[in-house]
Amino acid sequence: MFFQKISPFPTYSSRVVARFAVLPILSDKEDKVLHLGMNFRWGRPEDNKLRLRSRPEAFPAAYFIDTGSFPADATFMAGPEAYYRTKRWLLGSEYWGVFTEAKTSGDPAFHGGDAVVTYLFNDAIRAYNPLGGYFRPVYPKRSVFEGGPGAWEAVFRLSYIDLDSGTIRGGRFARITPMLNWYLSENVRLEMAYGYGRLDRFALKGNTQFFQSRIQLQF
Repeated sequence: MFFQKISPFPTYSSRVVARFAVLPILSDKEDKVLHLGMNFRWGRPEDNKLRLRSRPEAFPAAYFIDTGSFPADATFMAGPEAYYRTKRWLLGSEYWGVFTEAKTSGDPAFHGGDAVVTYLFNDAIRAYNPLGGYFRPVYPKRSVFEGGPGAWEAVFRLSYIDLDSGTIRGGRFARITPMLNWYLSENVRLEMAYGYGRLDRFALKGNTQFFQSRIQLQF
């Protein structure tokens, strides 16, 4: 369980956060992990104003969905998380709901989440940290800088968010993202991704294609 109270915070004047996780399966011998968790957060918005918005998982893009600023006294968030790793495969999902105390807007409730499947090539390792309850980054057994192939990872991700509730019309957005990651070493990663998104907002529906690449350096 993780507990924290922070004040001030950029969006919230104060908040309380708790996270619980259990491990029904944790076997080094079979190389299997099943992680189940639950997240909770209560917060009081700064100046009793709340605004939720999101880019389409592409930082240079504009905000595709946006509630705009509206009066809110508090929010409560709850959401489950589940991850299962068996050798080179990893399957996982997280979902959340945000429930607001905002009488003038009909106490809107928003929700969203994602699901992901990944597969690692080249006998790479994605270790699990049982103390923190999370998976560590991928570490290739032989990096490119040591004459090895590094590690390759195929990823397929589905995400969805709904910011329409009560009198608030922030929009709905869904995206599918196949991705290929090349871990040259523990510190260098090259990402290549294609995304196909669908936006439903302002009584209009439209699709967007994304072509993305990134080099990540981590030390």
